[in-house]
Amino acid sequence: MHRSAIRPLSLATALGAILLSGTASAATDIRFQLDWRFEGPSAPFLMAVERGYFEEEGLNVEIDSGSGSAGAINRVASGAYQMGFGDLNALVEFLAENPDGPGIQGVYVVYDGSPAAVFARKDRDIESPADLAGKTLAAPTFDTGYRAWGIFANANDLDADAVTWQNVDPALRETLLERGDVDAITGFYFTSLLNLEARGMQEGELTIMPFPDYGVPLYGNAIIASEQFSEENPEAVEGFLRAFNRALAETLADPEGAIDYVRNRDGLIDVELETRRLKLAIEGAIDTEDARAHGAGAIDEARLEESIRLVAEAYDLPEVPDAERVFTSRFLPAQEDRMIFAD
Repeated sequence: MHRSAIRPLSLATALGAILLSGTASAATDIRFQLDWRFEGPSAPFLMAVERGYFEEEGLNVEIDSGSGSAGAINRVASGAYQMGFGDLNALVEFLAENPDGPGIQGVYVVYDGSPAAVFARKDRDIESPADLAGKTLAAPTFDTGYRAWGIFANANDLDADAVTWQNVDPALRETLLERGDVDAITGFYFTSLLNLEARGMQEGELTIMPFPDYGVPLYGNAIIASEQFSEENPEAVEGFLRAFNRALAETLADPEGAIDYVRNRDGLIDVELETRRLKLAIEGAIDTEDARAHGAGAIDEARLEESIRLVAEAYDLPEVPDAERVFTSRFLPAQEDRMIFAD
């Protein structure tokens, strides 16, 4: 785990924020749809609301919990929400299947690496991808690991059809692995690991294969925005990303303190559990080599193009969306302000 530190904002950015807040005649409303419940990784979004960072940018932001990336994307597409948080690969799928539909773009990558991972029982003699041949895996069909299995298999010289899949309810996935009803599952690293531990399985009993560590270059979740809203309110999108970037820097510096903002929104959370979930998300998906090299939020164009191609092939999509349709960098804060990771 890297310890992170807050870097001071550039003078131009600071002055811009002051001028914006001083000249705005009315706050711009933004309804924002999360991908899931109020859990550890939602801390920077909630912090930016409670600390007034959005308000300083002339924004009135309402953040709602979600029920999955597909739902977040669909709600932004419908116009019910102006912005949201969803899997960039699910966005590729949406754009491919709705070429004439409403435009939606990623504007800030939060999970630089996909959180998808394989969790396998060591007592089934599974130590590497090759050992999964002939085994039974379980996941819901919408799970990123399930959908992108072909990419993982190809990257590790494994026949994608060499395993048997069970389509299961998300609530049963980890239980089936703990009981030994299946040999392995796929799931988000910071979700399935904690769920398995809650069911009595220890990390030492598992062989864990995070997709980024096994040759899968996919991006994970990103902040997404309606193209219509972005075109009509470019300053609002820029302000949203500045405020979020500021909160993310402070979350990296103090994850324990950041969890307070999740607890303030949902007083029933397990603070210790959600603090660990946040730290796992930072370690596994946010604080990556690419993010450190290019700054938080950014994409590498060649990597994005390759990941889009891989997703289109694995998901059997009717077309391959252009990278410009999937992500735009035009609203990102200055790179120097996005270098928020400690050396």
